[in-house]
Amino acid sequence: MSVTSVDKDLDHLTLTLIADFAAPVERVWRLWADPRQLERWWGPPSYPATVEEHDLTPGGEVTYFMIGPEGDRHRGWWRVTSVTEPTALEFTDGFADDDGKPKDDMPTTSVTVRLTEHGGGTRMEMRSLFDSREQMEQMVSMGMEEGLKEAVGQIDALLAA
Repeated sequence: MSVTSVDKDLDHLTLTLIADFAAPVERVWRLWADPRQLERWWGPPSYPATVEEHDLTPGGEVTYFMIGPEGDRHRGWWRVTSVTEPTALEFTDGFADDDGKPKDDMPTTSVTVRLTEHGGGTRMEMRSLFDSREQMEQMVSMGMEEGLKEAVGQIDALLAA
């Protein structure tokens, strides 16, 4: 599995996942930049994603939904804040209601993705920053850590294809 570490830092309100891939930075970037590739790994295997809107420019949005094993639908959105192709991406990640509108009663996270050359391949660091300890604990209790590991764990097979 490509995930090398997941670090929960309650003092700094961050959850940081590090994964290493045997592929160049530009190839790993395409997993974020191409909506058809993104939906093949964004979400755990039992919650496949469908990307509806995909604009990876500052101010752009990505909207998606995941279908759970019982047929339940979960919507989400990103608001892109910064893009440095092919090495960095920053966005706010949140939940949406059935109509795709952001859910104000659910936490959002600020996500920073960095892709760097490492060991002949690429290291991906994905850091989620929470607004409060309560929000972080809520997201972790909802399975965020395991879900991220499972989702990113699908990337090796996509890179090998």
